[in-house]
Amino acid sequence: MTQYSPDGGPLRSADLGNLVTLTHLIYALHAFAVVTGVVGSATIIGSFVASVPSIVAVVLNYLKRGAVRGTWLESHFRWQIRTFWFAALWIVAGLLLAFTIIGIPLALALVALAGLWVIYRVARGWWSLLHRGMMPMPPG
Repeated sequence: MTQYSPDGGPLRSADLGNLVTLTHLIYALHAFAVVTGVVGSATIIGSFVASVPSIVAVVLNYLKRGAVRGTWLESHFRWQIRTFWFAALWIVAGLLLAFTIIGIPLALALVALAGLWVIYRVARGWWSLLHRGMMPMPPG
């Protein structure tokens, strides 16, 4: 299957290789943020959303999204972007729950489960990239 560059021409294998390397770098930045949350004083999900490595990673996703459009890497970029924004959504939900006394235990449970979810998303995505597999993409 021929893959195409954003200008409509065929994508050279060297260009695709550079984009694969960039995608590995983005997963590495996200993984670094997760590890920082595990060994540091922040939560996993808090470190993932609010740390410089993850913010740089999602900015790179948005800057290079056009370059991967139409390639199998597009599914990884979408996976990474959605992981970041859904993690941010889980943090907001946890903060809203924490405003009530009853909601504090639920907020703590939500933050813990969301942290595990982030670890899963980063690990599954990077594993799939290592095997040159696509990530599932929702319709639309």
